[in-house]
Amino acid sequence: MRRFGTLSFGHYGPLGHGRELTAGDSMRQAIDLAQGMDDLGVNGISFRVHHFARQQSAPMPLLAAIAATTERIEMGTGVIDMRYENPLYLAEEAASVDLISGGRLALGVSRGSPETVVRGYEAFGYRDDADPRGADVARRHFDTFLRAIDGEGMADRDPNSPFGGGSGRQRIEPHSPGLRSRVWWGAGTRETAAWAGRQGVNLMSSTLLTEADGREFDLLQAEQLDAFRAAWHEAGHSGTPRTSVSRSVFPITTAEDEMYFGRSADQGGVGYIDGFRSTFGKTYAGAPDVLVEQLQQDAAVMSADTLTLTIPSQLGVDFNLRIVEAFATHVAPELGWKPNTEDTAEGRTLDETRSTR
Repeated sequence: MRRFGTLSFGHYGPLGHGRELTAGDSMRQAIDLAQGMDDLGVNGISFRVHHFARQQSAPMPLLAAIAATTERIEMGTGVIDMRYENPLYLAEEAASVDLISGGRLALGVSRGSPETVVRGYEAFGYRDDADPRGADVARRHFDTFLRAIDGEGMADRDPNSPFGGGSGRQRIEPHSPGLRSRVWWGAGTRETAAWAGRQGVNLMSSTLLTEADGREFDLLQAEQLDAFRAAWHEAGHSGTPRTSVSRSVFPITTAEDEMYFGRSADQGGVGYIDGFRSTFGKTYAGAPDVLVEQLQQDAAVMSADTLTLTIPSQLGVDFNLRIVEAFATHVAPELGWKPNTEDTAEGRTLDETRSTR
């Protein structure tokens, strides 16, 4: 593990005792949190994306605000549901944020996770009768998105246009060179991870896998990372792909931490999600030295180059900064982490990206 960041689920709404976190509060706090984490040298901040829910649903304005008010931290998503996306519009937005940030976008996309509505992407105008979960819609949109950010011509020029005219095919604008190297696919199985490797994009693995064979979660996930890297190299892609895993990790350093997280640690387990028997990861909570020992034994954490911590965003900026600072101070250095002031995020160069196509 060389880098770490956070993943916010971005929930807003009633907090109890007459208090409420509004959507505006949630987004403004996210910007403040990103600025504080940038000062700490944390490598990334990312947000879950859910439509028809009190969470982030249109993350690009938020990411643009973070890009404009920070210097080094990556900002991204975990993940954008490609079933809902117009791929060319997303390509324009992603390029814009990437350019504003100076190449710091870490765009996580996927088929998406279980929803609060039935086939909500159809309400957005996208339909696929062949797959009841819309996976074909997501991959079709993703293919178009990749071609667009690669600079492929997506529409015929009009030779009679009063705005310049011309012939041939026109790419979308703006175009951000190297954006392809900063795209991640969120995978929940070894099969999907291998598919992502063949596509030549980075791998984002979550706190659960829609697989279960009796083995511990971290071993299954480490095998998923291995399958991704093998598929990447077998496909002939150059450079080194990036990998990330997510964990709930809470260093307990104060009485308040103990009150909130003292009983949070669990050993994961097996359950059902989205109709699949799935394996869930552990939640780690304890004194920093205990966390170091436990995470060093987590095969996937030590295999991935990036660890993403899920954070309780409803508890506010100060509380979450304290969690992140405790991890950065007492735990992360023992796992191999370097702050972004010393170790910038590595990605494939534009030439490397072009060589994969």
